[in-house]
Amino acid sequence: MKLSIAAERIFTLRTFALILCACLLLAWTNEATALTSVNATQPALGDDDEDSDEEGDDEAAEEEEDKDEYLAVVGGDVYTGTGAVLRGTSILSKNGVIKEIGTDLFIPEGAEIIDATGMRVYPGLVALTATGSIVRGVVGAVEDPHPIDEHVHGPGGVELQQRLGREALEKLGGILVDTVSDIDLADSTSFGHELEDAYDPFGQNLVLALAAGITTTQQSGMVVKLKRNEIEGVVMGPAALVNLSWSSPAGKRNLREKFEAASKYLRDYAQWEIDVKRDDELKEPSNKGVDSSILGVLQNRVRAQFNSSDRSDLLGLARLAQEYNFRPILRGAIEGWTVAGELGRAGAMAILTPRDRRGRSEELVRSGGSSIENPAVLHEHGVQVAVVPSDTSVNLQGITGRDILHLTVEAAFAVRGGMSNEAALQSITLIPARLLGMGHRIGSLELGKDADMIVTDGDLLHYQTLVQYTVVEGKLVYDKQEELFYAHIRPRPVAQPEEVLDPGEAAPEVVAPEDGDDDEADEDEAEEEDGEHEEEEEEEEED
Repeated sequence: MKLSIAAERIFTLRTFALILCACLLLAWTNEATALTSVNATQPALGDDDEDSDEEGDDEAAEEEEDKDEYLAVVGGDVYTGTGAVLRGTSILSKNGVIKEIGTDLFIPEGAEIIDATGMRVYPGLVALTATGSIVRGVVGAVEDPHPIDEHVHGPGGVELQQRLGREALEKLGGILVDTVSDIDLADSTSFGHELEDAYDPFGQNLVLALAAGITTTQQSGMVVKLKRNEIEGVVMGPAALVNLSWSSPAGKRNLREKFEAASKYLRDYAQWEIDVKRDDELKEPSNKGVDSSILGVLQNRVRAQFNSSDRSDLLGLARLAQEYNFRPILRGAIEGWTVAGELGRAGAMAILTPRDRRGRSEELVRSGGSSIENPAVLHEHGVQVAVVPSDTSVNLQGITGRDILHLTVEAAFAVRGGMSNEAALQSITLIPARLLGMGHRIGSLELGKDADMIVTDGDLLHYQTLVQYTVVEGKLVYDKQEELFYAHIRPRPVAQPEEVLDPGEAAPEVVAPEDGDDDEADEDEAEEEDGEHEEEEEEEEED
C-alpha cells in the first residue's frame, strides 16, 4: 500500500514537471517568433546607420550649396588688368572668388546680378600707404607733415624712431624698420587683430574710398580690404616690405656691411649643406651678427624699400641691388628717368607721383630734376611703376587730384607723360598688389582671384568718369544711385518697364495715312512753295 502511494506521488511530480517544461518551451517559442517578425520588418542596425549617414551627407551638401553666394556682372567691357579687353563679357563669382569669365555664362538661381551693359569693368584699385582715416572714419584728419614711416609696428619701433630720429637710426646701421621678420611676426599678427578691431565698416571716408574705386589699402604695414558692414577678414596680412635707408655716407657704409655679412652667411650655409652630407659632426655656420631683415631680403622673403629721389642715390641703389642680387623698391624716384637703364637692369620697382616737381640744378651739366615723362621712361626700361598721389589722406577741401580719392587722376598724368593706358591701369592695380605681396589674390580680374571689381560709366582714367558699382569679394558694397555723394551727378537712366498686355488684348495699331491724304498734303506743300517763289520774284522785280 505504501509502495503504491509513493509511486502515485512520483508520477504526479513527473507530470507536473512535464507540464511546466511544456509551458516554458511554448513561451520561449512565442518570444522567438515575435523577435523574428520584428527583424523581418526592420532593416539591420548597420544598414540603418549607413542610410542615415548618406541622408545626412546629402542634407549637408544641399545646405552647403544653399550657402554659396553668387554674384554676376553681366554684359560689360572687361579690362582684366593684364592687357586683355573682353567686350560684352560677364564675370561670375562664387563665395568671393572669380569662378568664370566669358559670354553666355550659366548664372545660378538666386545670384545677384549687376547689369554692366554699356559700361566698363576694371579690377579694384589698390592704394599704397593710405592713411588710417579711411578705415577709422575720421573726417578731415590732420596729418603729420613729417609722419613716422607707416610700416613701423614692431616692438618699440615707433618710439625708437621718434626718440632718435632718422639720422641716428642711419648711424645705427641704416635700418629704419623691420616690417615682416622672424622677430616680430607674432607682433604683426597681434597688430593685425588690433587694426581689425579698430576698423569702422560704416565710416564716411570708407564710402568715399569705395566710390573712388579703391578696394584695398596699405595701412600701417598691413594690407586691408575695404569691406562694408562687416569686419571679418578685412586684414589680409602684413605687407612683405622692409624699409631701409640709403642717404648719409655712414648709413650707406653700414648698410653695405650688413649686406656683405648676410651674403657671406648664406654662402657659408650653402657650403655647409653640401659638406654635412660627408661629415655629420660638422657644425652649422653661426648667424650671430647677421641682420634678420637683410637676410630676409636676400632670401626673397621680404622686399627692401628705399625713400630715394636723387640721381646719385638711385644709381648707387641700382648697383647695390645688382651686386647682392635683390630687387629694390624705390619710393619717390623723381630723377629715375635719368638712370632708367640701370634701374631696369637691377629689376627695381618704383612708387612715384607723376606730378611731383623738382627743379634741375643749374650747377650741374647732366640731366636732372623732375619730368612728366618719368613714369613712361621707367616703364620702357622694365621698371614696374606704381602710382600714388601726393596726399594719401581723404581731403574734402576740393583740391582735385591731390588726395587718395583721385588716384585715377594721378595715373592719367602718367598717360599724359607718354605712358600707355594699360601700364597706367596696372600702376594702380596689379603693380601695387605685387609690391604688397598680394598679387596672387588682387590686382587683376583672373580666375581664382578675389572678386574685387568696379563698374564705371567710361574710361577709368578720365576725370569725368564715375564709379557706378564697387564689388569687394563678391559682395556689392557701393551703388552710386543708393548713396548721397554722387547720385545727383548724371543719374543712371532707369529702364522703362515694357507694357504688359492681358491675354487676348491686341496691341494698338498705328494708323497709316491714306494715299489720298498723302496726295493732298503734297499738293498743299507744292502750292505753298509756288507762292513763296512768286513772292520772291515780285520782290526782285521791285528792286
